[in-house]
Amino acid sequence: MATTETERRNGSAKAAPQASAPAATPGERPGQRANAADRHVGARIRERRVMMGLSQQQLAKMIGVTYQQAHKYERGLNRISAGRLFEIGQVLGVPVSWFFDGLAVEGPGQEASPRQRMCLELARNFALIDNEKHQEALSQMARALAAQSQAEREGG
Repeated sequence: MATTETERRNGSAKAAPQASAPAATPGERPGQRANAADRHVGARIRERRVMMGLSQQQLAKMIGVTYQQAHKYERGLNRISAGRLFEIGQVLGVPVSWFFDGLAVEGPGQEASPRQRMCLELARNFALIDNEKHQEALSQMARALAAQSQAEREGG
């Protein structure tokens, strides 16, 4: 049945049926599952960027987006197209599948704990030390402190 111009202007024509989104699992809103995946991928991008010692501005420039867009990707606020995710993977030196590791197990992407953030920062700073003797000295110090902590826990 054809719609007349008057019906279209007045809004009295029936809207065409739209395809429905896939059913969500019980207790989950339809868009919630996708948003959890977006947050997880964003958290993985941030994790890898920090591990490599890159700022959001540097990553944004490398993938050809604004700093604000890169920030939204990392927070899971904006979805990342397949092509863009492939490009991000190339820039960060990981396959696309890396961004999805742990998604099924962890569920929603989770904010890194203060301890996780500290570990990432430590790894980033360690990688920035050019002097191998300094790296070895720092590594030995970490081993000694860990051994001392373990001895205190066991004997304490």
